[in-house]
Amino acid sequence: MKNNMLRLPKFINKTLSVRLSLIVVFSMAILLMTSMTVMLYFSRKAVKEEALQKASQALESAVQRIDNILLSVEQATGNIYFNMFPNLNRSDLMYTYCRELVEANPYVTGCAIAFKPGYYPGRDLFMAYVHLQATAAGDSIVQSETFGNIPYTEQVWYTRPMESKSAGWVNPLLGMDTDIDPLITFSLPFFDANGQTVGVIGVDVSLSLLSVVVDEAKPSQNSYCMLLDGDGSFIVRPDSSDIFLQSAVTLTNNDGDDAARKAVQAMTSGETGYSSFRMYGEDFYVFYKPYQRNAVAARTAEKLRWSAGIIFPEDDIFGDYNSLSYYVIAIALAGLLLLFLLSRTIIHHQLRPLLTLTEWAQRIAQGNYRDTLPADSRPGSHQDEIGRLQDNFRQMQQTLSANIGELEKLKATLSERGEDLRDAYNHAQQAERMKVAFLHNMTNQMIAPADVIEEDVNRLCDTGNRPSREETSRLAADIQQQGNTIADLLSSLINMSDEQMRKEVPHDE
Repeated sequence: MKNNMLRLPKFINKTLSVRLSLIVVFSMAILLMTSMTVMLYFSRKAVKEEALQKASQALESAVQRIDNILLSVEQATGNIYFNMFPNLNRSDLMYTYCRELVEANPYVTGCAIAFKPGYYPGRDLFMAYVHLQATAAGDSIVQSETFGNIPYTEQVWYTRPMESKSAGWVNPLLGMDTDIDPLITFSLPFFDANGQTVGVIGVDVSLSLLSVVVDEAKPSQNSYCMLLDGDGSFIVRPDSSDIFLQSAVTLTNNDGDDAARKAVQAMTSGETGYSSFRMYGEDFYVFYKPYQRNAVAARTAEKLRWSAGIIFPEDDIFGDYNSLSYYVIAIALAGLLLLFLLSRTIIHHQLRPLLTLTEWAQRIAQGNYRDTLPADSRPGSHQDEIGRLQDNFRQMQQTLSANIGELEKLKATLSERGEDLRDAYNHAQQAERMKVAFLHNMTNQMIAPADVIEEDVNRLCDTGNRPSREETSRLAADIQQQGNTIADLLSSLINMSDEQMRKEVPHDE
């Protein structure tokens, strides 16, 4: 595997078409990545803004529907108050008023009218309570004198309006350990003719029913709406979600990250905005805004300190966007691969004449000068740089072939002349050797007469033993004879030199 990886760079460096194709692909990849990054960034931003807009509209719709429900309950409670005011001393009618309210409003699950201790003579405590109870045949209306497991005088829905003398929405189960379904209660204090607070009307609204209403306003399949009070407790939650069985503060402290805790703090502080957080290993977005009550005549100006929010799983917002991004990236990679293959094919086809030139240059380097370079068959090949290069190479090859032919002829001529010169040189060498042998021979022939002459002259010059006249004549004749011999030899040598010179002068010409 390592050897294959090492061969790949060598192949890339060796193949011009691959290098050019990679340059084209890398350039396109940079341009494509830049374009895709910009496109995906603004697309993601647009998707988030669209989700924010949907969340805002859904929140507005949910809040409006909840407020309409609460307003209808408040108005119905006010109507009961005005109906019962003239009959406060008739305890038997209290159950009738409670029943009428429960039957008239589909969102009311219970109604309680509680009087302060000792209001009715002979009775320390009195509370008329009518509520819906689920049975096998359906919901039925049940009357009772108690609510919860502690006296009503200790329950928050009664104590808070008695102290503040103002109406408001409270959690009636606060401080009680009971299995009653979660409720929210509108508590309205009522007064006697002297203006003294004598009791409280408590109207219960099932949070399950409100959750169903809110759940219908969710903008996506897996999103859910919620309503928090100022303490971070859930007022409204989807019934199907186990995530909201505890308060938002406890939930985020146990299972959420820092961003989730900050989002809950922002909601309980009455802020508007959105945040991303992680919980149970999943990513979520929460969009929140304060709960604003509609201003209606005769409605209490109580500030509920509630906050409405919608939680989106990130996949609900960016699921299609992420899938589209993966498709786009896959298509881009496939396109780059296809571009590489097409570029490689086209460039290789266009560079084929260069490969041909390389092969023919190698053949010329090996000495094949007379082979003819084939013509380029590409359309319009004589108009581009490669075609002109091939034409020039062909002309260069033809010129080189002609020059090589002339050089070969010159070489043959020089070789022929060299042979003649070699023959002439050999003849000259042979003649020189003959001359040396001839001179050596002539010299040897002249040595003997010269020795005789020297010997005769020495005898003639010998004063101690002077020769006779006859001896002197003989020595003189002998010296003359030996001198003639030497003269003949020298004459022959001169004649031979003249003949040789006469032979060589016409040859040189």
